[in-house]
Amino acid sequence: MAVLARLGAVVVFLAAAAVVAEGILDPVDFLALQAVRRSLDDMPGSSFFGAWDFTADPCGFPGVYCDGDKVAALALGDPRAGSPGLSGRLDPALGRLSALTELSLVPGRVDGELPESLASCRNLRFLAVSKNLISGRIPDGLGGLSNLRTLDVSFNQISGAIPPSITTLPSITNLILCHNHLTGGIPSFPDWSPLIRLDLKHNALSGGVPNVPSSLQYLSLSSNQLTGTVDSVLPRLTRLNFLDLSMNQLDGPIPASVFTLPLSVLQLQRNFFSGLLEPANDVTIQVVDLSYNRFWGPVSPLLAGVGQLYLNNNRFTGEVPARLVQELVGSGGLQVLYLQHNFLTGIEISPASSLPSSVSLCLMYNCMVPPVYAPCPLKAGTQNTRPADQCPEWRG
Repeated sequence: MAVLARLGAVVVFLAAAAVVAEGILDPVDFLALQAVRRSLDDMPGSSFFGAWDFTADPCGFPGVYCDGDKVAALALGDPRAGSPGLSGRLDPALGRLSALTELSLVPGRVDGELPESLASCRNLRFLAVSKNLISGRIPDGLGGLSNLRTLDVSFNQISGAIPPSITTLPSITNLILCHNHLTGGIPSFPDWSPLIRLDLKHNALSGGVPNVPSSLQYLSLSSNQLTGTVDSVLPRLTRLNFLDLSMNQLDGPIPASVFTLPLSVLQLQRNFFSGLLEPANDVTIQVVDLSYNRFWGPVSPLLAGVGQLYLNNNRFTGEVPARLVQELVGSGGLQVLYLQHNFLTGIEISPASSLPSSVSLCLMYNCMVPPVYAPCPLKAGTQNTRPADQCPEWRG
C-alpha cells in the first residue's frame, strides 16, 4: 500500500509538472513582451496594460495569444469602441516573436517608425496599425514576408515611396496604405497577385495608374496627383465592385466596358476625363459620379438605371433623356440626378410635376430655364441659366 501511495504521488507530481511546463513561455518571447510593455503606455482612460503582470503567465495577458510556448498573435490595446488607445512606440523586440502570425494596434497615439525587425516575423499574416501617429517609411523587409495577407498602416504619417517588393508579396489580399504622406509612383503588380483590396487614397502619389491584378474587387486611388489615361487598365478588372479614382489629374476617355463591370460605386469626379459617354447596355451601378470633368455630347438614356447619378460640371449638350425623367418622377431606381453646370437645352418634365420627396434633381446653370423648382446644393450657385452667349443652340 505504501508503494502504491508513493506511485500515486509521483503520478500527481508529474501531471502537475506537465501543466506547469505547458504554461512556461519561451524566454525569448517573454523578454520581447517585456520590451513591448516598456515602450508603450495606456492613454488616460485606458487600462489595457493593467493586467500585464509578469509574475504570472504572459499567455493569459489581454491581447496575447499563445501557441504552445510561443506568442502567436498580439492585439495591442483595448478593442472596445471608444477606447483611448495607447501611446509610445513599437519596440524592435517585436521581431523576436518568431511565431507571430498577427499583430494589431488599436487607434491611439503610438508614434515612431514601424520596426525594421518585423521582417524577421516570417510567419506574419496580418499587420494592422491604423489610426496612430506612425511615421517614417514602410520597411523594405516587409516585402519578404511570404505569408502576409493584410497590411494596413492607414491613417498615419508614413512617408516615402511604396516599396516595390510589397507589390510582389505572394499571399497579399489587402493592401491599405491610405491617408498617409506617401510619394512617388505606384509600383505595378504582377498579374498573378491575389490582391483583392488596394486602398491608396489621400496620399501624394504621382505618375500613372499602374497595372493591377484582375483579382481586384476594391480599388481606391483618390486624392493623389495621378496623371495619364486609364482606358488600358480598367477593362481588365472584371471583378471590381468599388472604383474611386476621384480628385486626381487623369485624362482621356472612359471606355464603355467600365459600365459593364460589377460595380456598386464608380467615382471618377474631379479629373480631366473627356469624350463621349457611350455605355453599350443599361447601366445598373448604384452610384456613378462623373462630375467636374470634361465629358461632352448627349447624356445617354442607358444611365437611367443608376441610383445616384452625378454628371454636373461637364460639357453635356442636348436634352435630358426622357428615360431619366421617368425613373426620377416615377419613383424608380434613380434617386439623385445632378446635371447643373452643363450646356443642356431642355428636359421633358411638366412644370406642374411634383418630384417625390425622396429624390434630388438639379438643373441650374444650363442652356435652359429649369421648368421645375428643385433645391440644389450650395455649390451650384444662384444663377438659374447660363448667359445666352454661351448657348448658341438656345433660343430662349
